[in-house]
Amino acid sequence: MCGILGILALGDSAWTPDAALVATMRDTMAHRGPDGHGLWISPDRRCALAHRRLSIIDLSPSAAQPMHSVCGRYHLTFNGEIYNHAELRAQLTELGHTSWRTSHSDTEVILAAYARWGKECVHRFRGMFAFGLYDSQERSLWLVRDRLGIKPLYYSAHHGRIGFASEIKALLADPEQPREMDAEAFYHYLSFLAVPAPRTLFRGIAKLACGSWLHVAADGTISGRTYWDPFDGAASLEGTSESEMAGRVLEELEAAVRYRKVSDVPVGVFLSGGIDSSTNAALFSRGENQAVKTFSIGYRGTYESYRNELHFARRVAEELGAEHHELLLDQDDLLDFLPRMVWLQDEPIADPVCVPVYYVSKLARDNGVVVCQVGEGSDELFCGYPAWGSAVRLAGLNRLPVPRALKAMGCRMAESLGKTGSSKYAYLRRAVEGQPIFWSGAEAFYEHQKSRLLGPALRRELAGLSTYDAVLRPLRERMLQKRQARSDLDWMTYSDLNIRLPELLLMRVDKMSMGVSLECRVPFLDHKFVELALSIPAASRYRNGELKRMLKKAVRGLIPDEIIDRPKQGFGVPVYEWCQDRLGQEMRATLAKFCDATGLLDRDEVLGYLDRRAGPQVWYLYNFALWWQSSIAA
Repeated sequence: MCGILGILALGDSAWTPDAALVATMRDTMAHRGPDGHGLWISPDRRCALAHRRLSIIDLSPSAAQPMHSVCGRYHLTFNGEIYNHAELRAQLTELGHTSWRTSHSDTEVILAAYARWGKECVHRFRGMFAFGLYDSQERSLWLVRDRLGIKPLYYSAHHGRIGFASEIKALLADPEQPREMDAEAFYHYLSFLAVPAPRTLFRGIAKLACGSWLHVAADGTISGRTYWDPFDGAASLEGTSESEMAGRVLEELEAAVRYRKVSDVPVGVFLSGGIDSSTNAALFSRGENQAVKTFSIGYRGTYESYRNELHFARRVAEELGAEHHELLLDQDDLLDFLPRMVWLQDEPIADPVCVPVYYVSKLARDNGVVVCQVGEGSDELFCGYPAWGSAVRLAGLNRLPVPRALKAMGCRMAESLGKTGSSKYAYLRRAVEGQPIFWSGAEAFYEHQKSRLLGPALRRELAGLSTYDAVLRPLRERMLQKRQARSDLDWMTYSDLNIRLPELLLMRVDKMSMGVSLECRVPFLDHKFVELALSIPAASRYRNGELKRMLKKAVRGLIPDEIIDRPKQGFGVPVYEWCQDRLGQEMRATLAKFCDATGLLDRDEVLGYLDRRAGPQVWYLYNFALWWQSSIAA
């Protein structure tokens, strides 16, 4: 796990790299790689690659980056892990590649694989990765982000060059990089709590979408493609018994965890006491000759909006004989962390869970662990959210033969009565407009709410813009081309695998954990496991209100029944209560000042959310205002 950076002259541009500037840009990401750094400039001075190293696999100096192929043609800066690197190394050796310079570096395997198979090599990688590979013979650059978007990759073309990096702050360290807000990206942020790829909140800076790559040719031509789709490898398991499917789920998940145990540094597990993290810990502990280290976060005091799960985590840790560590947080911890949180985010990741993720990551690092396994992805694959069950039922009701005119009449009636603040009104509007009821597992504001939130000038600028048409319609059309993807649950999973997971949930993990130089691995998002999960019929994943049906069948007997059968509780923060205290005072002052200074948001509308104690929605706006202060106004 590392921080990567590169810059390439476009076409016949006269730009050449300044080594001091490249090093400055690279070192904005020192937290991602405290164990070493490297910088390489091509002999023709058209390309620069840089790297900050967090040593995980092959700790020797020979595995340092940027790394170069034996033939001297290919040059690589890489962030992530290729979990099947040993298998690929053996395969390449059998095919005649014997000039290995390292004993077991996965970085060297990428170079050898590309030299042998070209761009098709990416289909052989089992892991999480973002990398830039420069071909000095063709003078071309290949940028790649992993299938599920676990690792980020940002890029920007300006002033005759294209730069890329693991974090936006590295690109912004270039004094010629424009620093402006992208208004359309902000509009979509108000829906999803994060900006969907390829946009970012910075105009002119883009993010590579999950499962895609970008190629920059010698003449400056930039092209890209999606190389993987979640449903491409899904083969229907219709007709397969549920007991057999459950067995395959457990077998594939065990393989995913086993791959992610490979490390030359200590590995631990985040443990909340839910099904996902408990399964992670149980599978990780198999075959270990020492206790697995587990880490949990809770809160001091008692809150209605969030109840500590520490007793469940302790129960699982005791069952496994784990070396368990806990940390209790309070409002002061959140307030103290806010400036660093915004700096680490680069652009708003408006989930307050960023706070406990950072602190549990720090807890792990302070206790000697450099790598941790996390449970993201399971809820999206197996319908683990209570709201998803409601969405499935609503989607079924929407298919009933009710005339659209009658639905439209219901919308007008709600509007006349002023009843437009609820999700029911938003869902009815979507039904009238022929849109799916479900947009995302996390929605900040509905379209009619967004319109009221915008300041007058921004409302005029974005008039006619639709997040559904710009973001979701192309995604849905792509999904419907897949033979396997037809059910409402398939759409919900597909949407979140492309938007919420890569740009919100996985980025909160990446940015917060890397803020303390900790690598996080995600077994449930092993691409082979994802393909298996999507092969399971929707009715076996969710039926009669039972969430995570198939996963529960698979892990029963592995973890205690009380963990499997207890009600779902997400990893959260007591924002509601803290919004009535000092956090709320800080939010009100910051948002009022922001509205007055920028005009981007309607002041009365924003303060109305505060008056109604709409804690989560106020947080989304507050996170944006803090970003604006530090990244645009500063």
